[in-house]
Amino acid sequence: MDERTVDAAPEPIPVTRSVDHGTAKLLPDVDRPRAWLLTVDGAPQSYVDLDAPTHLEFEYVRRLAHVLDELADPGQPLDVLHLGGGAMTLPRYLAATRPHSRQNVIEADRGLLALVTEALPLPGDSGIAVRAQDARAALGEAPEASVDVIVADVFGGSRVPAHLTSVEYARSADRVLRPAGRYIANLADSAPFDFLRGQLANFATVFEHLALIAEPSVLRGRRFGNAVLVASHAELPIAPLARRAAADAFPARVEHGAALRRLIADALPVRDAEAVASPVPPAGAFSVG
Repeated sequence: MDERTVDAAPEPIPVTRSVDHGTAKLLPDVDRPRAWLLTVDGAPQSYVDLDAPTHLEFEYVRRLAHVLDELADPGQPLDVLHLGGGAMTLPRYLAATRPHSRQNVIEADRGLLALVTEALPLPGDSGIAVRAQDARAALGEAPEASVDVIVADVFGGSRVPAHLTSVEYARSADRVLRPAGRYIANLADSAPFDFLRGQLANFATVFEHLALIAEPSVLRGRRFGNAVLVASHAELPIAPLARRAAADAFPARVEHGAALRRLIADALPVRDAEAVASPVPPAGAFSVG
């Protein structure tokens, strides 16, 4: 009997490349054959499993996905503007869970965008269009009432850039959303929440309905961490979101109404002239080895 040796597939190897805003690394996951962690200057940016786009490794990404899942009936296509691309985890998720969605991804770092599209290519029929541009500029150019949802996950290193933290920016997002659309953002802060309170004040000035999704330890001020902001003119599905967040491997709470008003307290909207980037995370808060 003729026995032939079949060569095993080569082990994936890490990729390191200088990009516009630091050093990007793609690190393979030894437990998942085609899964990758993207970091920039040691800070985790994205996790993608090319074979399983609905697998969401990061807790805050799952919370963003919870909001997207509750935005419309299962499988219904959406028009989405993503501010911040990374490895395009959520665009891939939406392409899998809501086929025929029209998605535009804006990523300011051209070097990072080139690395991701080369090393982690998108399916040809994904409906995802990618463009290298500043997020605020792209928002300013987008047609009025043109999208169902804006997903903002923009970090320069580990900080949200200042020009994406003002009330003028919130009004620009409102202009682009359809009447029942939602703005969803990944933010990060810790007690006394000066940055987060300002962001809530911005969006409370523009939208009637707000919610904040975060782990209890973050909300209680015990540690620095992510918080997902949701804003809309339409009423939000608080109860379904709370159930999804509570059932996660790392349970989170959904704060809204009076609880958010107490958190905002005397915080005022932040105008462009006074806007600053989100706080610098404590050493080791998001870094990986």
